[in-house]
Amino acid sequence: MSGRLRCVVLDCPDSLELAGFYREVLGGEVTAPDPGLAVGAGSAVLRDADGPVLAFQDVADHRPPVWGAPEQQFLLDIRVEDPAAAHETVLALGAVALGEGGGDGAPDGPSWRVYADPAGHPFRLMGA
Repeated sequence: MSGRLRCVVLDCPDSLELAGFYREVLGGEVTAPDPGLAVGAGSAVLRDADGPVLAFQDVADHRPPVWGAPEQQFLLDIRVEDPAAAHETVLALGAVALGEGGGDGAPDGPSWRVYADPAGHPFRLMGA
């Protein structure tokens, strides 16, 4: 069998808010609802012609993952041209810095930084 990933769906307390956050980070267009992905009320979809599709669904009792805990379920990796500028941008959009690392000799600081989005999902910004 050879399947293709259709999209990644994130549970969150407010799908339009989180879709808007990632639209500012990644670009693309938000649709809500999106009949093409069979998501209706209480959901939103972020599409970008050059990247994966992210979908967001409202969950009333959403509990964000805990960074570093064994039950962490996923991490989004996002490449950026200017990690320092991206750092300031995501913080202004409501992200929370969780850590940094890499240690591979990057001359301008860490080679990656981890953040939590406004719903608590971890993502990592990495230099291009």
